[in-house]
Amino acid sequence: MPRYKLTIEYDGAPFFGWQVQETLPSVQGALEAAVKAMTGADARVHGAGRTDAGVHALGQVAHVDVVKPFAADRFRDGLNAHLRPNPVAVLEAEIVPETFEARFSAIRRHYRYRIVNTRANLALDIGHVWRVPRRLDSDAMHAAAQRLIGKHDFTTFRDTECQAKSPEKTLDQLDVLRDGREITVITSARSFLHSQVRSMVGSLVWVGEGRWTADDLSAALDARNRAACGIVAPPEGLYLVQVDY
Repeated sequence: MPRYKLTIEYDGAPFFGWQVQETLPSVQGALEAAVKAMTGADARVHGAGRTDAGVHALGQVAHVDVVKPFAADRFRDGLNAHLRPNPVAVLEAEIVPETFEARFSAIRRHYRYRIVNTRANLALDIGHVWRVPRRLDSDAMHAAAQRLIGKHDFTTFRDTECQAKSPEKTLDQLDVLRDGREITVITSARSFLHSQVRSMVGSLVWVGEGRWTADDLSAALDARNRAACGIVAPPEGLYLVQVDY
């Protein structure tokens, strides 16, 4: 039974997250339906990360075992044909050893969060960015973000329903970059807690607005208390960009 590694892009707007649900549309559910339509058999598609409702992906990775072999390109193209009209695309498919696990073999995950800092209404980016009308100091956001780099107890930035065994994570990168009216937050780590990225971004926006200082962000981290977190950024600005192996 061959195992395929899939690299996947999707618009998270119409889905209730990655994880398959009984009655609601999910990315995992759409992929599994496409696999069944192509192979005639049920198969579980295992993702590298369970993105929340409304979160997008440019480079989600998954693996799936199927009952019969296909050439990798044919498997990719067949899945894409059956995925239409869902906004999900299999960018690459490759046959991998049975030891490969999309989730547990990953050594680093990269996320991007897009903010459009403008008072004008959105036209083309609705559902794909967070519009923040108040002027943000991106330099202050970047400087404060460096306080979160390294190994910490991220309880403050952890969803109350997070199922991770430990709140400790090691954050490798958290950069805030401005290009005109768009601010991008780039972050990477081996793994993240549930809602960690959105919680960090929301708190950094408070820094950018002048509501918090870098010291306030550090104090929130040190509090190890979810109640100390700033606002949680909405899901539509978040993208899973890449998973490293």
